[in-house]
Amino acid sequence: MSPIGDHGDMTMQPTRRLFCAGLAATAATAAAPALAAAKDRHFAFTYFRNADDGGAGMRLAISDDGFTYRPVRGGAPVVVPQVGENKLMRDPCVARDPRTGLYHMVWTTSWTGQTIGHASSRDLIDWSAQQAVPVMAAFPGTRNSWAPELIWDDTKRHFVIFWSSTVGAAGKEGDHRLYATTTTDFRTFTPTRKIYDPGFSVIDATFQRIGHRLIMFVKDERKEPLRKVIQWCEAKSPTGPFGPLSPPITPAWSEGPTAIQVDGETVVFFDRYIDKRYAAVASRDLKTWRDVSDRITMPPGANHGTIIPIDPARYNALAALG
Repeated sequence: MSPIGDHGDMTMQPTRRLFCAGLAATAATAAAPALAAAKDRHFAFTYFRNADDGGAGMRLAISDDGFTYRPVRGGAPVVVPQVGENKLMRDPCVARDPRTGLYHMVWTTSWTGQTIGHASSRDLIDWSAQQAVPVMAAFPGTRNSWAPELIWDDTKRHFVIFWSSTVGAAGKEGDHRLYATTTTDFRTFTPTRKIYDPGFSVIDATFQRIGHRLIMFVKDERKEPLRKVIQWCEAKSPTGPFGPLSPPITPAWSEGPTAIQVDGETVVFFDRYIDKRYAAVASRDLKTWRDVSDRITMPPGANHGTIIPIDPARYNALAALG
């Protein structure tokens, strides 16, 4: 592998106000963010607050049922941003390395620019030195690098980091597509490549494995005609090829999806950013979705975060912090 550099295009088949969702890695092939067995009922939620534009840092909440999330440390930031063009920490996405147990976090560092942020932790509280990764440096005219997420691909034994960027002039709304790089050590990275281009602007992708199926949830970012909805498609791997998109599973003005499995159902949480609240839908077959927003309790002011399963010992350790 080499530092981020030459650009290529592996496309097989995405302007936004906010920016990560993803899931802890598992030992399953091409494991996806937010994956949990039905018996898993302990989760951590990493998020930011749009009220401070993400400048305050990543915040953390925990749940012992998958629906009610209680802030850790009273909702105070757990880690403060130090790198990137604007030193923001929006859309914090965390995944666990199945080889070492280390948690890796990536995030949006700026509204404009070529970098994303990275740091690691063994306990979700104490974090390593931060690094700005210039993922779009080889693409002249890059306007932004938004909502990065990461998942572990057990087949290829590396992490896939993916995000949305607009390259070149594209009007006020932007014209985003999904790009990705891979890494085994977060020091060297394969050349960035475009991985998903459905012919229109998309952002906020996240993956989940359901049985033998790898599912990507993604936001249609178009405003005219109004879309701003979350849909899903099936993927052969985290870099494609990708199948056709489903009908919308959320109303307009939804973004930042993150998915978990609870009692045999897929539950997709999403940020209703215009209404300044979170919502959720659930399904057993990915075809029929019901609104379960009345069941969820999220931290006040939470925006675009990631929910990952954690073990009871980690839950208890975080709960003890108050």
